[in-house]
Amino acid sequence: MKNYLQKGESVTIVAPHAVASGGMVVSGLLAGVAGHDAEQGTPVEAHLQGCYALAKISAQAWTVGQPIYVNATSRLVTNVPVAGAILIGVSIEAAANPSPTGAVRLNGAIPAAAAT
Repeated sequence: MKNYLQKGESVTIVAPHAVASGGMVVSGLLAGVAGHDAEQGTPVEAHLQGCYALAKISAQAWTVGQPIYVNATSRLVTNVPVAGAILIGVSIEAAANPSPTGAVRLNGAIPAAAAT
């Protein structure tokens, strides 16, 4: 097939903000885990599928299977669908309140719209 580009498990985009390896990179509704450090305006590999320990809003308790969103401004993950948050996957482990990270399975899909 001549128009096939790639599997899409990860994509290279121009970093809209500086990001450290393992941090969330958010561009519009596209949200993934950075495969390496990148400065704003440079290429970054955004991983869209897989299971990751991600920086979360510390003052939240999670249960297994909850929908998980990323706050497009802070780039912290959350189980609360606040306005502008992007659905990225589900929690795969319980997380205590407080705790700095949560285990997330990225869904690899782009939502139709951000939370309202």
